Amino acid sequence: MHRTACKGDLTVARGSSGIVAGLTAAAVAAVCFLAYQASANAPDSVAAPSAEASRASVSPSAKPEPKPKPTKDPLAIPADSDTGARVVYALGDRRVWVVDDKEKALRTFTVMPSTVNPPPGVYAVTSRSGSIKGSDGVMIEHVVRFANVDDVSVGFSAAQDNSMKSPDPTTRTGGVRMKRADGNALWTFATVGVKVVVVP
Repeated sequence: MHRTACKGDLTVARGSSGIVAGLTAAAVAAVCFLAYQASANAPDSVAAPSAEASRASVSPSAKPEPKPKPTKDPLAIPADSDTGARVVYALGDRRVWVVDDKEKALRTFTVMPSTVNPPPGVYAVTSRSGSIKGSDGVMIEHVVRFANVDDVSVGFSAAQDNSMKSPDPTTRTGGVRMKRADGNALWTFATVGVKVVVVP
């Protein structure tokens, strides 16, 4: 609320000069009163802005925008996949990582899972074969076995014709197939005793 201060001399003077002075003082008082009424009843559009209105008028762009969360690298080594030199096999992603003892992924590649999968856990390479016929009748090479599930041997291998066909779902096979170049790299790294970590 605004108050308009006005001072008027209402002293009554003798004679006509006193009458003029009285009328002038009354006029000044009336003007002051009207100014007070106008300021008190002013609409919001011309009244002084309130503190809330001032805050609301601040542009939203003045507020700092939240930084976007970094996107997860789909080729990053899976979390909770143990540590040290190892082969990591992600069942859901159908991907293998060859990891050195400094936690660096030396290679990562996609694979074609077998019909029999080992449960998540830590295994070790138990045996290897250079070139044999797979349980599906396909000639394979660089076989690296690391698990046994219900009498089915599970291991990595590459078809010599470089194919990665889906296995027959009616057969129980444990061959995790990959391209020949990936099989060569895995064969060099995954000697007997090397850790193999299977994650979901």
